[in-house]
Amino acid sequence: MTAHIYPRQCAFKSIEDIKGKKVTIMGLGLNGGGEAAVRFFVNKGAHVTITDMKTEQQLAATIDHLENDPKLNMENVIWRLGEHRIEDFANADCVIKNPGVKIEGNKFLAAAKAIETDLSIFLRFTDCPIIAVTGSKGKSSTVSAIYYGLKEAGFKAFLGGNITVSPLTFFDQVSSDTPVVIEFSSWQLADLRGRGVLRPHISIITKIVPDHQNWYGNMEDYVADKRLIYADQTQGDYSIFDAEGDPEGFGPDQTLHPGADTWGNLFAAESKASVLRYGKNRTLGAWQEKLADGTIIGKVLLPQMAEPEIIMKELSVPGEHMKTNVLNAALVMYLMGIPAARCAEICGRWQGIDHRLQYFHSWESPKGSKVRFYNDSCATVPEASAAASQAFGKSVILMTGGTDKGLELAPLARILTDAKKDKGEFPVKGLYLLEGTATDKLLPQLDEKKICYFGPFGSLEELLLTAKKNLEEGDFEKDEVFVFSPGATSFGMFLNEFDRGNKYMAAVKEIFK
Repeated sequence: MTAHIYPRQCAFKSIEDIKGKKVTIMGLGLNGGGEAAVRFFVNKGAHVTITDMKTEQQLAATIDHLENDPKLNMENVIWRLGEHRIEDFANADCVIKNPGVKIEGNKFLAAAKAIETDLSIFLRFTDCPIIAVTGSKGKSSTVSAIYYGLKEAGFKAFLGGNITVSPLTFFDQVSSDTPVVIEFSSWQLADLRGRGVLRPHISIITKIVPDHQNWYGNMEDYVADKRLIYADQTQGDYSIFDAEGDPEGFGPDQTLHPGADTWGNLFAAESKASVLRYGKNRTLGAWQEKLADGTIIGKVLLPQMAEPEIIMKELSVPGEHMKTNVLNAALVMYLMGIPAARCAEICGRWQGIDHRLQYFHSWESPKGSKVRFYNDSCATVPEASAAASQAFGKSVILMTGGTDKGLELAPLARILTDAKKDKGEFPVKGLYLLEGTATDKLLPQLDEKKICYFGPFGSLEELLLTAKKNLEEGDFEKDEVFVFSPGATSFGMFLNEFDRGNKYMAAVKEIFK
């Protein structure tokens, strides 16, 4: 695939130049990004057209927020819902594009004079230090832990990007000494290609595994967008990359990248910044180390240091993968000048984030078993779901499945069908499946190994009622863990992963009273 390259010049010479310009917002949505763009451009004096293929009824919640805000003057706003019109794009001075819309083959975007995104506008017209994070899994937890750590240490910091907070919401509150933590999806990075506006002080690429293959079709194009995060960094900046191996068969293509045996090594060879690594073995950067009593700690070693320091100790959040996320957060905190002991203390208090192994409810069965419920709805790749099933050091009751993203389900299938306790891997003790094309791909592997499961179910309520009946009638341990970690999308059943998680939590609280 030939990647689209955007021009360096912007439709606006300055923020003041926005006043009086015609701006089309493509994609209002329900997650805040489109709404933030509308508020920003309305407040800056633009004539705004809002266009979305969703109907007024579907977008009612966002529309109400805008229309019923007495501080927002909507007189110069045109609504175009349930359709797009070419003239709204051709006649605009600038179109603000939703990252979830492909530019290739899009006749509406082809008609635009200029295209920007909320992130490109923010990055063009601010000079604050950026801490940028991308990857396949763990990026939302990583940025949230970084943000929490900076705030706890006394920084005036902000968090935005793919974590559903547009940086335009805090545009007027930042300055040259305000650290801004931004989570970037591969699509958001692709929308910055060629602009020359992303120059993070610190960049991190979390673990790379296959994702969004239904969009990209191959790993090379997917990772090419990830590589943009460090493309314009210089020696005074830091790039932080994985020091471990890749899933078998999904590393760099040696015909395209000879000698680069892992994605992390390829990134490290390309970046012009000071490169640090993370992993489970001593490295220049940060690593995990197991003490004699089994406790996992995190250590940091920078080029100018004679001996490593401890930056991570015991954590409040469960899961081996979370240790990696928090370790990277601690490394960033240390690079920002926070003492090692303070990094460890702050990280130990972080409670995690919504929809990522989020504990939210407990229930006691008639037989006395206490069940703790966790929401991991943002686990949208099989590797994340597999990791969630192993996060508690014991067998869990797992609810999984959904819509296929063009990904191999082997990482999840292996845990469900071939896990070995003597290797520290625990097969699940109860398996509940949601309907979907990803679930359809998983079923033959479960059937072949004669793995017992319930479903697939077409609704949360039906699944949870079945689970409750089994928990009431069966013999279980005194302390059980029930985890919803789909490892897939479910957009046919839910609006998005956040809607899915919220509906799951509401249904659990209603059924397991």
